[in-house]
Amino acid sequence: MINVTKPAQEQVRMYFEGKEIAPIRIFLNSGGCGGPSLAMALDEKKDTDAVFTFDDIEYIIDKDLLEKAGNVDIDFAGNGFHLDSGLKPTGGCMGCSGGTCGS
Repeated sequence: MINVTKPAQEQVRMYFEGKEIAPIRIFLNSGGCGGPSLAMALDEKKDTDAVFTFDDIEYIIDKDLLEKAGNVDIDFAGNGFHLDSGLKPTGGCMGCSGGTCGS
């Protein structure tokens, strides 16, 4: 299941002001210093997707990924979105102390 908080819904709604609304895909982003993490992007629905609607905006996620992730919570705080799920971060670099990675 996907849950989108009111602050996140408001930010997404503001993004689409004056634009055509498109589905928002939740996907596994394999890059980054912390290892794989969930991310969001505009995309088209596929037959293999689960679809959740909040404030008339569709959030889509591959059914296999949803099964692995469990509940996905989308929030907005400060100046960015935060996606939380049952997926545990793996990999990433080991030298990320002090806010730098790979230096």
